[in-house]
Amino acid sequence: MAVMSSRPKTRSPRRCPCGGMPPYDECCGPAHAGTSPAATAEALMRSRYCAFAMGDAAYLLRSWHPTTRPKALDLQQGPRWERLEIVATTGGGLLHVDGTVEFRAYYRTPDGSPGVMHEVSRFVREKGQWTYLDGHQF
Repeated sequence: MAVMSSRPKTRSPRRCPCGGMPPYDECCGPAHAGTSPAATAEALMRSRYCAFAMGDAAYLLRSWHPTTRPKALDLQQGPRWERLEIVATTGGGLLHVDGTVEFRAYYRTPDGSPGVMHEVSRFVREKGQWTYLDGHQF
């Protein structure tokens, strides 16, 4: 006779795609849900990478500065994002109004070929909210 445990199974928290140490629900999840805005430019960068990885076009558009935001964003045919590496940051802290984040985002194309997107992104903070302004790719 098998012994049944009355203890509920615990699920390990889902790791955040941005590579942050807290699980998704404590890392980028609150920014995506609109319950806690990104506190720094780097936090916004991480949450935007995570949104690309999860296919959340609505969050990407909401976090894009209105002067450079596209009308629409189609993520259906995009690559599969695998890993984010933050290379450097300038400004973008709690007391700043602008900042940059240099990063490398590793991905696979739909045919399985690997690739790397290397960019320096510019961010601005207006009315307490960080937004992505633009970026320069290498």
